Amino acid sequence: MAGRSIARNAARVLWLGLMVCFGLWPLAAEAQTDEIQVYTGELAPPGVFNLTLHNNYTPDGQKTPGFPGAIVPDHTLNGVPEWAYGVTDWFEAGLYLPLYSVAEHGGGMFNGFKLRTLFAVPHAADRTFVYGVNFEFSYNAKHWDPSRFTSEIRPIIGWHLGKVDIFFNPDLDTSYDGFDRLDFTPGGRLAYNISPHWAVAAEHYADFGAVRRFLRPNQQTQQTFAVVDYSGDPVDVEFGAGFGETDASDRLVLKLILSRDLN
Repeated sequence: MAGRSIARNAARVLWLGLMVCFGLWPLAAEAQTDEIQVYTGELAPPGVFNLTLHNNYTPDGQKTPGFPGAIVPDHTLNGVPEWAYGVTDWFEAGLYLPLYSVAEHGGGMFNGFKLRTLFAVPHAADRTFVYGVNFEFSYNAKHWDPSRFTSEIRPIIGWHLGKVDIFFNPDLDTSYDGFDRLDFTPGGRLAYNISPHWAVAAEHYADFGAVRRFLRPNQQTQQTFAVVDYSGDPVDVEFGAGFGETDASDRLVLKLILSRDLN
């Protein structure tokens, strides 16, 4: 009986993960991003530095700026090195610098920087249920975001169920212009671990708009990513292709994330 109960609970959690990753919740994004990643609560070990290189390129994207003076997404490369340090087994500090873009008609541009503090349950990779929260503070160039200062609150909720991983990040973004203007930008990931080194995943990223009034469906964007992960020497690699599902979405975005502990 206990085995059946566990199986039923696992099935319910798996169904929840499927809803997250395959779009039963709508998704939208108003601006470009330097980082396309679902957080899983894993931290650099205490005393260890980690370097992660984020890059995403839009071969087929929106050809008009998201706001006056913004970078045009089509044929633009965005990226940033993420410098992280494990402070304790439950706390990691990070710095994103420099945020950059290389646009087809605008050349190379500096987009700002971000400070990050990540708190999560210790040894998340070895637990069935994982939880945590990430806080980011951003200084933005005018062509990157209409607000000079923004922040993100990213809760982390997830489960390791044998070879299957399910994670949900119900993010909230703010430009410090009121609680009702918080922007709800969830992301989710459903992964299958083929081996200790290889995994395949579906990821879904969302921006509903301000919590006081969500965007209309035709103003939202929806993107689902097919992802392949490698974990091992000499670097961890995550590659994905994201496909837009609405007229407001970039039709195709490619992402590449490289990560390695430095000591």
